[in-house]
Amino acid sequence: MPVEADAFEVEVVYALQAKQWSRRIALQPGATVRDAIERSGLLAAHPELEGTDLMVGVWNHRAALDTAVRADDRVEIYRPLTADPKEARRRRART
Repeated sequence: MPVEADAFEVEVVYALQAKQWSRRIALQPGATVRDAIERSGLLAAHPELEGTDLMVGVWNHRAALDTAVRADDRVEIYRPLTADPKEARRRRART
């Protein structure tokens, strides 16, 4: 697919416990977080995410899927918490 002159790059990342998935992709002006995720191939690489309500952000700030992205943005897909952080701290403090 040819890249047009006004295209820009963003990075899409998804951190797992044992590894990090990352792709740098070219997008056109007006592209959204959703466009970046779809174009990156993340959903094909991680089919368990398909059909779920993705929690996403740009540069560590929560964002909606329809948020516009800019050149050199880092689009992040967040995993759901497996434990309540406050409760985990309480358990550690008791031991």
